[in-house]
Amino acid sequence: MQVADNMAVSIHYTLTNDDGEVLDSSIGDDALVYLHGEGNIIPGLENALRGKAVGDKFDVRIEAEDAYGEMVDEMIQVVPREMFEGIDTLEVGMQFHADVSSGTGVVTVIDIDGDDVTIDGNHPLAGLALTFAVEVVDIRPATQEELSHGHIHSAGCHH
Repeated sequence: MQVADNMAVSIHYTLTNDDGEVLDSSIGDDALVYLHGEGNIIPGLENALRGKAVGDKFDVRIEAEDAYGEMVDEMIQVVPREMFEGIDTLEVGMQFHADVSSGTGVVTVIDIDGDDVTIDGNHPLAGLALTFAVEVVDIRPATQEELSHGHIHSAGCHH
């Protein structure tokens, strides 16, 4: 069986940046399970997995535009400190859910200068080329329920 649309695919992966720094990994944890063809993972990785089989191991470098996108300068804004009413201690690196142009998103505080707070709505990995070391560990047809919901249901998932 090969990775194709409408398949539940399980992979183990290690994600690194161009400096070789490990950013994320499933090793030692549960495999990542996703519905192929539904955009549940970044496009470059989904494309690299197409046609692979259980047991396949490979490394793939994915450019920013096929990962989390390029940095968008317009998603960096300076807002007044009063926008964070109820937050006693505001620090660089804190993340908040906020209404953004595409709906609800996550913004990260990247600078604080007096009453001016600079926030960044870009994904933390935007603008980066990423390298994945991948092993395909399982492939199965998705259930009708998973197909209708557009994602894989894991144990304990109730929709």
